[in-house]
Amino acid sequence: MAHLQLTALAGGAGDEMEEVALLGSYDVEAALSARRGVRRAAVSLLQNRAHVVFDPALAKDEDIVEAIEDAGFEAEILPDSTVSQPKSQKTLSGQFRIGGMTCAACVNSVEGILKKLPGVKRAVVALATSLGEVEYDPSAISKDEIVQAIEDAGFDAALLQSSEQDKVLLSVTGLHTEGDVDVLHDILKKIEGLRQFGVNFGNSEIEIVFDPEVVGLRQIVDTIEMESNDRLKAHVQNPYLQAASNDAQEASKTLHLLLSSLLLSIPVFFIRMVCPHIPLISSFLVMHFGPFCIGDLLKWILVSMIQFVVGKRFYIAAYRALRHGSTNMDVLVVIGTTASYVYSVCALLYGAFTGFHPPIYFETSAMIITFVLFGKYLEVLAKGKTSDAIKKLVELAPATALLLLKDKEGKYSGEKEIDASLVQPGDTLKVLPGSKVPADGVVIWGTSHVNESMVTGESVPISKEVSSPVIGGTMNLHGVLHIQATKVGSGTVLSQIISLVETAQMSKAPIQKFADYVASIFVPIVITLSLLTFLAWFLCGWLGAYPNSWSAESSNCFVFSLMFSISVVVIACPCALGLATPTAVMVATGVGANHGVLVKGGDALERAQNVKYVIFDKTGTLTQGKATVTTAKIFSGMDLGDFLTLVASAEASSEHPLAKAILDYAFHFHFFGKLPSAKDSIKKRKEEILSQWLLEVTDFSALPGKGIQCWINGKKILVGNRALITENGVNIPDEAEHFLVDMELSAKTGILVAYDGGFIGLIGITDPLKREAAVVVQGLKKMGVHPVMVTGDNWRTAQAVAKEVGIDDVRAEIMPAGKADVIRSLQKDGSVVAMVGDGINDSPALAAADVGMAIGAGTDIAIEAADYVLLRNNLEDVITAIDLSRKTFSRIRWNYFFAMAYNVVTIPVAAGVLFPFTGLQMPPWLAGACMAFSSVSVVCSSLLLRRYRKPRLTTVLQITVE
Repeated sequence: MAHLQLTALAGGAGDEMEEVALLGSYDVEAALSARRGVRRAAVSLLQNRAHVVFDPALAKDEDIVEAIEDAGFEAEILPDSTVSQPKSQKTLSGQFRIGGMTCAACVNSVEGILKKLPGVKRAVVALATSLGEVEYDPSAISKDEIVQAIEDAGFDAALLQSSEQDKVLLSVTGLHTEGDVDVLHDILKKIEGLRQFGVNFGNSEIEIVFDPEVVGLRQIVDTIEMESNDRLKAHVQNPYLQAASNDAQEASKTLHLLLSSLLLSIPVFFIRMVCPHIPLISSFLVMHFGPFCIGDLLKWILVSMIQFVVGKRFYIAAYRALRHGSTNMDVLVVIGTTASYVYSVCALLYGAFTGFHPPIYFETSAMIITFVLFGKYLEVLAKGKTSDAIKKLVELAPATALLLLKDKEGKYSGEKEIDASLVQPGDTLKVLPGSKVPADGVVIWGTSHVNESMVTGESVPISKEVSSPVIGGTMNLHGVLHIQATKVGSGTVLSQIISLVETAQMSKAPIQKFADYVASIFVPIVITLSLLTFLAWFLCGWLGAYPNSWSAESSNCFVFSLMFSISVVVIACPCALGLATPTAVMVATGVGANHGVLVKGGDALERAQNVKYVIFDKTGTLTQGKATVTTAKIFSGMDLGDFLTLVASAEASSEHPLAKAILDYAFHFHFFGKLPSAKDSIKKRKEEILSQWLLEVTDFSALPGKGIQCWINGKKILVGNRALITENGVNIPDEAEHFLVDMELSAKTGILVAYDGGFIGLIGITDPLKREAAVVVQGLKKMGVHPVMVTGDNWRTAQAVAKEVGIDDVRAEIMPAGKADVIRSLQKDGSVVAMVGDGINDSPALAAADVGMAIGAGTDIAIEAADYVLLRNNLEDVITAIDLSRKTFSRIRWNYFFAMAYNVVTIPVAAGVLFPFTGLQMPPWLAGACMAFSSVSVVCSSLLLRRYRKPRLTTVLQITVE
């Protein structure tokens, strides 16, 4: 009997895949292959298994079982667990550069096309960055097919980077001939661990897929250099520099088109406006060449070049947009310029063959295209400035690193300058004074001060010594450091910050939905208004509703009406609406990153402007998180030293900050003055002493919100709060109770200790408040935000701390899981609640809040639960986060006002609403100029956010709610 596995054909009739296993004999291939719907059948005699690929639309499991039985064999369906399921490949995330998008309608079109592709799980496109992020299944669709789909939609596309860790694009210098390519092929074939590679001779690039467990990227690059005798040199391509290069190319291309259009338009303008006043030139231009005047013929030739050579991009983009059932700004430009051009050609031909010469408007289409390109060029430049934040972050990373080489005995034998992207975990790197740290790591030799302000926002240089962590991209001020790299590539703090800022800039704020909706109906509405404008003026003129003198300059009411109609089409601008939100969000997230405030998305930025409650965790948020023991009092006959040894032994296994404070206090009590002065010696000696001094602990367990319990010397010990002691039936003496109350009223936390069923003493711990806490709380109140303190500490301590900082609403004795319930209770009336915590034990509360802020994250910025990551351990950044959000959305509202007001005011003016009263008529070329500058004005408005300065504590208290 043989096992038979059946797999439905991928993409067969668009149905889902189906997998079945059957039991049958070996020789069934012929019977199966003859069956309708079966595409392939392979039978293995040794494994007693067959693999069948079939189309589920044409064949079912039962049909195949029947085919086997008809052939004289028996078959049955196997349980799924016995079938060897093919492993599905992981989903990849790719970032694509998308060129040619002009408005929100383009974004909607690209997103819609991408989401319909088989294998695409998610697609997000950002207009301001001209980027798209696509999550896709590589087994169903390739990156090249995604690029092709985008290009088919009428846009330029290229893959910038992929989440595939073992796939790298290398640029190679020295590839000049086919012989060089052959040499490179031979070198790559010999490298063990290189799975596949592809050489692009035209771009001097190679794409490699390698096994990082077998071969490192640095080894591959070094092998190429060595084996080619230094003729070929490979470098890892930086996707951000590639993106910057693409932006520069787009700006250069747009400028080239603009200059071409301008050079051709200036003669047209002169022929129309200046030359008629110069007798000699005027007499030449009115001469006839066949049936045409030379002046008209020259204008026709020049404008044709502008219309169909320079303006070719508009036609291509408009055609592709219409082909996919969408409309954009290009459609409006094409309709307006083509109408003007076609009319002028018809009028020219009509005049040539009839002798009656109606006015022609060749310069209209030429100047419209020139002004639109001028506006587009300014827009490209302005949009480039909105991404300055990411460019500055990318520039922080040094290009090279000094690698310390070791000999076979492990001694340093020299140093070598390498590409910083080739640094590997475990490498020892030398950092010179005045140079940047190339990767995240730990100092293993030397002392210095490092400026981390460019990454964390902390302005004071940080002292670094052996065992101190360092962050890649920070500046070593003085002193040579040897560091051991721990995190490289995408794992570094700088890379994670860049990734967070990028993700935020790619995300869409909910307010963007308004622009997306308007963009989807904007162009059809404008075209309809244009037709209505033409019909209204033409019919009124035909019926004699206005005097003939109005249209006399245009020769007839048809041309008079057509100019109004073209102006309406050309002046309408959907681009400004589409750019209003994303450009502001881009600038704001970049500004926030510069101030150490990382925003994870436009939706978080939008929610933060309406925050009504800010909930603070006490320990480590309002306080410094540096708990110190101030009192140790015994209520039994035990010696103080024995008491501290007992408590320290119990707390040694706990990770709570208070446990560390008790351990340090007990160690200091026993060994003060008995250790060497050198810091390294103290650290090593302390570890040795702890292992010998502390008592043996068994059955340790931490009780969240209460304390710890364990067994020492066969007796149970409890260390924690009042609830833990009383729950275990231990009586607290009155003297101890009074002492505890006094401590709590002075904002100290009391830790009670019971041993062998009896109360033996207590320890008083204080955690100093942050110096800015009280002012920040007052500032939030002035901003109309209600501060709330939630803590697991007792009521007396909590109220004492709250009173000191000025918080009226206190929730004490709350378990970690209960903080989320407090947040939900405040959200019941629709209020927006922000939670400020350290991102570790506050994760449930940060996730439950509308806006989660992880403060003091430092290097741990990948906190999933938080919407905001505040790198510094400073409460001022909470005010900065809320203030930045309010300023950003105030700017967005102004952007929408300008964009809407522009269209609401200018379209009626272009349609001639004011003409009967003022004689004001907007020529189409002026309408084109207005349209070009509308989107530029919105981008420039967003760029004003770059001037944002975070509020100072001295001025925060003067903030009033409008």
